[in-house]
Amino acid sequence: MFGKQVILTFLSCLILSFSYGQESWSLQKCVNYARENSLNLKLADYAIQDAKLLEQRAKNLRLPGFNGTATGGLQFGRTIDPTTNSFDNQTIGFNNLGINASATIYDGGTTKNTIKQSKINTKAALLDSEASYNILALNIANTYLSILNAEEQLKNSKKRLDLSTEQLDRTDKLINAGTLPKNDRLNVLAQMARDEQAIIQSQNAIETNYLILKQFLDLDPNTNIKIELPDLAKISSQVNPDNISFREVYASALGTQPQVEADKLRLESSDVNVDLAKAGMLPTLIIFGGLDTRWSSVGKKVVRTEDVTNLVEVEFMGQTGEIGFPGTNFILGDNPYGDQLSENFGQNVGLQLSVPIYSRGFNKIAMQRAEVGIKNAQVQSEQTLNSLKTDVQNAIAQARAAKLSQAATQKTMDAAQAAFDNAQKRFDLGAINTFDLTTARNNLDIAQTDAIVAKYEYIFRLKVLDFYQGRPMTLD
Repeated sequence: MFGKQVILTFLSCLILSFSYGQESWSLQKCVNYARENSLNLKLADYAIQDAKLLEQRAKNLRLPGFNGTATGGLQFGRTIDPTTNSFDNQTIGFNNLGINASATIYDGGTTKNTIKQSKINTKAALLDSEASYNILALNIANTYLSILNAEEQLKNSKKRLDLSTEQLDRTDKLINAGTLPKNDRLNVLAQMARDEQAIIQSQNAIETNYLILKQFLDLDPNTNIKIELPDLAKISSQVNPDNISFREVYASALGTQPQVEADKLRLESSDVNVDLAKAGMLPTLIIFGGLDTRWSSVGKKVVRTEDVTNLVEVEFMGQTGEIGFPGTNFILGDNPYGDQLSENFGQNVGLQLSVPIYSRGFNKIAMQRAEVGIKNAQVQSEQTLNSLKTDVQNAIAQARAAKLSQAATQKTMDAAQAAFDNAQKRFDLGAINTFDLTTARNNLDIAQTDAIVAKYEYIFRLKVLDFYQGRPMTLD
């Protein structure tokens, strides 16, 4: 006896410590956590960052561009000295340095429209991220309610097992009293086996849905979490789907569902593509300037001069002779690297006008593709609106149907409960056997299960209506 108490105490402590290790999560906390940690939403955020970078790149097109160049190498054979432009049949080392700058004065509106389009695309990426978040929040809410459903089913299954255990005790007493045959005990044992099976199924459903929830949250599967139990009766009484009109919900959805505005922006972006295609048919004017210099290994400079007399042979009156003329010889030496760069320093500035004459049909095709893009964006926008309209209609119809289903299953459960209570009294009086009692009990079990499923289905459908009306995804 003492050993059994020790084991029970140990198990109680273990369960208690496990419960403390679990973190309590509300639906709002789950949704907020997913917003910060979901990998799918991170991909959407990266798409936003990329769109912002493209927008900044488009803005930078207005700035002048600067480029520095540096080349160096060897020339062999008969080549041109890059510093003197003279031919030399020798190996020459050379080095060229330069800085160039250019700025677009007019490009037919390409820069302006590229900036405009990139801003639109950034807004669309933000809305796409919001749409992904909304879908994830709805999936989390569905899984959250599935866990609550399975947990309530588990509680009922355990209660039914306790009831079956009590029923077995009553049956044994009636058998011992000679009121019932011994075989009636088998019906109760079969019922207990079904109750145990229902417990296992509910436990499996809880575990599976917790795993799905962790996947939506991108949590480690080994993380211990426990969802909170909200006041579900309060939620069911807050909204009556019979009083909700399609026009009201659809109008709210048009203003709150981000995919609607995102499609409008994509249509606007497609319009800008037409302007960009037209810009390809217009002239481009660019201003440019540059600085450059060069060095050669055979570059020379005058290091000193020498006065000399140059003799010229002349003939006068049949006599030949030489006449000396004063002159100067230039003695050349190596020209240092820095001196050559300074002596060869040059500048340039100018305008470049580019006029498209024949583009092999590229500009025309670009215009046609832009027009097709507009039509495609229009159809996608119409599809989104039609899909939203259908989804809202279905959401209202499903909420109303779920309300009726909940009411019907509640009536069925009440009737099954009354029938079982009556069967229990008759069984205790020995008026019916265990088979009849078990049949009444099975009908009650089915009715209770259906009622729980209908309750959570109704709550979820109400949350879907909240979703289309732009309300926070909570169970408060």
